[in-house]
Amino acid sequence: MKHLLLTLVLAGASSAPVLADQALASDKHCMGCHAVNDKKVGPAFKDVATKYRGDKNAVDRLALKIRQGGAGAWGPVTMPPNPQVNEADAKKLANWVLGLK
Repeated sequence: MKHLLLTLVLAGASSAPVLADQALASDKHCMGCHAVNDKKVGPAFKDVATKYRGDKNAVDRLALKIRQGGAGAWGPVTMPPNPQVNEADAKKLANWVLGLK
């Protein structure tokens, strides 16, 4: 019984942050142009994670792009700036995206 309870607690703990950060991405309007698995207007978040895997500056680089916008990294479509996203939330979103597999 203890083993089952521990398994359920650990399973819940490992999935809760993903849901919380996807909720933050929805709240900050990221999901209007991005999806986790599929390209929409912008690249899939999993593709972003793959592109930046191994880049030790990726969290800061992506957090800056989230806030200031960017162009050219994924083609001709420009990512608009998102001033409604504060620095802490931008880093939280960047960490979440980079943690996707």
